[in-house]
Amino acid sequence: MAGPDKGFSRWLLATNHKDIGILYLWFSFAMFLLGGSFAMVIRAELFQPGLQLVDPNFFNQMTTMHGLVMVFGAIMPAFVGLANYMIPIMIGAPDMALPRMNNLSFWILPFAFAILASSLFMEGGAPNFGWTFYAPLSTTYAPPSVTFFIFGVHLMGISSIMGAINIVATIFNLRAPGMTLMKMPLFVWTWLITAFLLIAVMPVLAGAVTMMLMDIHFGTSFFSAAGGGDPVLFQHIFWFFGHPEVYIIILPAFGVVSEIIPTFSRKPLFGYASMVYATAAIAFLSFIVWAHHMFTVGMPLVGELYFMWATMLIAVPTAAKVFNWITTMFKGALTFETPMLFCIAFVFLFTLGGLTGLMLAIAPADMQYHDSYFVVAHFHYTMVAGAIFSISASVYYWLPKWTGRMYNETMGKVHFWIAFIGFNLTFFPQHFLGLAGMPRRIPDYSIQFADFNMISSIGAFTYGLAQLIFLFNIIRTIYFGEKTTEEQTWESARGLEWTLPSPLPFHTFERPPAIK
Repeated sequence: MAGPDKGFSRWLLATNHKDIGILYLWFSFAMFLLGGSFAMVIRAELFQPGLQLVDPNFFNQMTTMHGLVMVFGAIMPAFVGLANYMIPIMIGAPDMALPRMNNLSFWILPFAFAILASSLFMEGGAPNFGWTFYAPLSTTYAPPSVTFFIFGVHLMGISSIMGAINIVATIFNLRAPGMTLMKMPLFVWTWLITAFLLIAVMPVLAGAVTMMLMDIHFGTSFFSAAGGGDPVLFQHIFWFFGHPEVYIIILPAFGVVSEIIPTFSRKPLFGYASMVYATAAIAFLSFIVWAHHMFTVGMPLVGELYFMWATMLIAVPTAAKVFNWITTMFKGALTFETPMLFCIAFVFLFTLGGLTGLMLAIAPADMQYHDSYFVVAHFHYTMVAGAIFSISASVYYWLPKWTGRMYNETMGKVHFWIAFIGFNLTFFPQHFLGLAGMPRRIPDYSIQFADFNMISSIGAFTYGLAQLIFLFNIIRTIYFGEKTTEEQTWESARGLEWTLPSPLPFHTFERPPAIK
């Protein structure tokens, strides 16, 4: 194994879980900026009605690439990076169970996304059919680059499955003596359940893109009605992957928030066991609600009723988690450092996203909301205010532990407030646009939507600016941050003993004194 002084080979041949975690986190941040730049193109075009900046086909390429890069390149690798770095520490393991596979699972990703990004420069341009790549649009009318897109998706899936297997093997085999499953930190629990979801659904996505490949190159008709296939089959397969996927994205966020809120409330997490069971219930239900994305395809009434009720049911364990977070804060000795600000915003905004999700679950109402900007607003309130806010919180929370240096708290709070205001300016008006009838994924729109779109675009550029402040703060911390000791990191404020095995479960510590 390469030593820490070996320069580039340290990272290329890394088998240390911390090094691989750092690689994942920096890669995901680079993808976050790339995907964000695609979003800036979208919002610049929509700043005012009329076609002004980009060709409509290029606009469609931007919507496709933004979704794919953000979901598969930014959010998922960021959480895998957090898992790699923190899970062995949290369970008292010396490293991940399969360190060489861990290295491979990371190094597949840059090549997968290089292939995807290179499609922008190919003849016919990048994929232009939206991040859900519905067939037959993505098989019959797609540019030649769709083949490279399929190969890139396969590579991402292989990486995700290997990472998930590694996490399961680590948690089951390398826990410290005395660290039973019900003593594990919530972040470890949420990732264990997420890893099982990944192993279950990534092969489904692989099957969907393989059938696409066969339709394009080998004369099959899986999704072509002309050859006896069914375009709706693609939607069933895609969403059987796609709905658990959104919980793969949000469950680790629940874990992060369940670690941070108790710290800054100076209280144990309320209802630890119920949080574990709620997470498992959400994961199970995520498999049986996929067709709520498909209320407009013409399914039988009994099917609509089933998916409507099942979708409403998933709100119950989610609400239990929100209740537990709020109850943890209730009568706590709260302080509002940057990680806590992001977590409180997470609870508030994610709950709002959940409520709009309940609206979308009602089949007859969804007939009106479907494919409108209301849907865009809904899932950005869960994905951005959910996943991205929690990732920001986790970086501020654990950065002093990772680097031995303290970030600039004032700059962190400036980042939070600009991001919070920019995010809400961007996506809250989109609820009204959707309810007024503006369809999504269009490069131009009717004049009555102009004002809200202008506000939305201003908010998007504001949110983008906040991320540059975030990047500056991280780099400044690494090189110039005030040095800290183990006792000054946020976990020690919570009274966690990191020299495992611990005599106490993580959720039964005494309330420590307030941070000076």
